[in-house]
Amino acid sequence: MSKVLVVVSAADALVLADGSSHPTGFWAEEVVESVRVLRDAGVRVDIATPGGARPTVDAASLTDEFAAYLASIDDELAAPLRLADVDAADYDAVLLPGGHGPMADLAFDADLGRLLVAFDDAGKVVAALCHGPAGLLAAVREDGTFAFAGRRLTAFTDEEERQGGLAVPYSVEGRLRELGAVPETGPAWSSTVVVDGNLVTGQNPQSSVDTARRVLTSLS
Repeated sequence: MSKVLVVVSAADALVLADGSSHPTGFWAEEVVESVRVLRDAGVRVDIATPGGARPTVDAASLTDEFAAYLASIDDELAAPLRLADVDAADYDAVLLPGGHGPMADLAFDADLGRLLVAFDDAGKVVAALCHGPAGLLAAVREDGTFAFAGRRLTAFTDEEERQGGLAVPYSVEGRLRELGAVPETGPAWSSTVVVDGNLVTGQNPQSSVDTARRVLTSLS
């Protein structure tokens, strides 16, 4: 049985460009569909957060369906694994769902960075969705180089961010490009998945199911 580590942001707020604090967290659809698609295919899924903190769902993302599924895995969300305790050798893939939360914590998390480098060096699947690719920013090697420089990927686009109307503190797409990654974007709000070897990325919430399915394909 394949094992996938789903790394969820533990942030509950994001400091915006004007210095104000905006409540945030993980995007329900992205966690729900990622976990559901993988488990329905027989994959073992473990959930981890920075410090093992209980993650906060972004209230704007909740529907009755997603709330019900989150309730069904509440025991796991209440006591996730600590990123610092995780060994990449125990898993076949890692997946980072989004919501604006990863911009606040995963992007700067040294434990996540260590894991991502280990997964990538071993040729294991590294997947990220929507704002989840902000977590890739933490993957800096000991020599200071960005682990995903030169790699094709996608993330929540600047155009989608503009249409969403939130004055985020930085552009995920822009930061990845600055570090040498090669962002490829589809139309706003389209299901867009980019695969570059073992790296699988989805552009937005609409890409949640297709991203998880592509992870399954990469695991097979």
